[in-house]
Amino acid sequence: MVERRYTEEEEALEIKSLRRIIAAYANYQDAAERDVERYERSFKMLPTAHKKLLFHLGLKYQSLRWCISMNASFIMKMLEAFEPPFDMSQSNLSLDEQHDSPKEYTKRHEPSRETDNNKGGEDHMAGCSQPVGNMGMSQGAGIACNGDKNTGAAAYFQDKDVSASSAIENVALRHCTASSLKLNVPPIDVDKVRCIVRNIVRDWGDEGQKERDECYKPILEELNRLFPNRSDQRPPSCLVPGAGLGRLALDISSLGFVSQGNEFSYYMLICSNFILNHTQEANEWSIYPWIHSNCNSLSDNDQLRPVSFPDIHPSSAGITEGFSMCAGDFVEVYSEESQESAWDAVVTCFFLDTAHNIVEYIEIISKVLKDGGVWINLGPLLYHFADSYGPDDDMSIELSLEDVKKVAYHYGFTMEVEKMIETTYTANMKAMMQNRYRAAFWTMRKDASRSKACKPR
Repeated sequence: MVERRYTEEEEALEIKSLRRIIAAYANYQDAAERDVERYERSFKMLPTAHKKLLFHLGLKYQSLRWCISMNASFIMKMLEAFEPPFDMSQSNLSLDEQHDSPKEYTKRHEPSRETDNNKGGEDHMAGCSQPVGNMGMSQGAGIACNGDKNTGAAAYFQDKDVSASSAIENVALRHCTASSLKLNVPPIDVDKVRCIVRNIVRDWGDEGQKERDECYKPILEELNRLFPNRSDQRPPSCLVPGAGLGRLALDISSLGFVSQGNEFSYYMLICSNFILNHTQEANEWSIYPWIHSNCNSLSDNDQLRPVSFPDIHPSSAGITEGFSMCAGDFVEVYSEESQESAWDAVVTCFFLDTAHNIVEYIEIISKVLKDGGVWINLGPLLYHFADSYGPDDDMSIELSLEDVKKVAYHYGFTMEVEKMIETTYTANMKAMMQNRYRAAFWTMRKDASRSKACKPR
């Protein structure tokens, strides 16, 4: 693949975006502490009799603080292991500009499924280089990410004498200036960090097995059916756009495919890199993913329960040589001429509706597939930019499922399997409320004769 070279201004913008994300991670604990302080202020407003009735809430708030500190310890360890693809100490744009340019910020964002009802944004990096090792994550601009195992990164950050401020200073020394981590981080950025914590459960926790069975299992079974004779010498190849924290791409690799996950969110990439490359054993880490909402809890114990991860050791999962994660925008990376007819299969899971222009996504999926290749999809049509209001008036093409299939037929696809699957997304399985999707599942095959007929003249 041709390596993308950044201009000085583009690199400065990428550094600024990455600093913002590192700052959001580093400020997780302070933001969560402010929430607990708000709970305590509300408690203090109660009449004395009501306080006596709910005296146990004081102990709960202390437990919340401990859980927050454990989450923050994992986050800091994750940041310390991250190797930025840029020199983070250099930038000709001031840090203060990070929150002063809504137009620039909006342009550089693609929403993720933050919560079931909230459409937020994710920074991304364009371009992709060759994979680095079995568990490597290839990066944009031809800059290779650290794909080696770091044995020192596995020890859990439990030193009670290490303060949060000293941990942040350590991260700042590695990635950027200390002032960049003391910014007034926007609440939406902190919400993305909490979203990542929930995504860890979905992809790598035992509690996420139900969702993985609903979403990933049908895809894996279909791949197994379609490619029954997988050879170690010439394994089939599968591309997974919107790979998130990498579990689906890894499971596909474990089936005997050369699997590449593609992800553009630094929030996701920082975390997936740590889990894939710096995990020493199964269930090595514990987090408390449900502590950020007091709503719809059956009990305090449910809200405060830990989740251990990863449920499997990634390096021991039987992955195929060539498994990789490619950092970059799907449209920019896979529009390259070198990607044409490069893949036997494309798997999209909760991905299609992240597009500004879903037609462009489908066009590229057709382009990268070999003649006779298969496209397996599962997901809703939430359309993340549908309610986007801002100075840029971002484009959002919102098609019905019927129209999506018509576009696919235009680009040479024929339907082989089609059904609807009910599932959740990063749901708390013990909560009193869970939003469910009726997700569209299909297998389409690229028809050589029809796809050639659809190519523009």
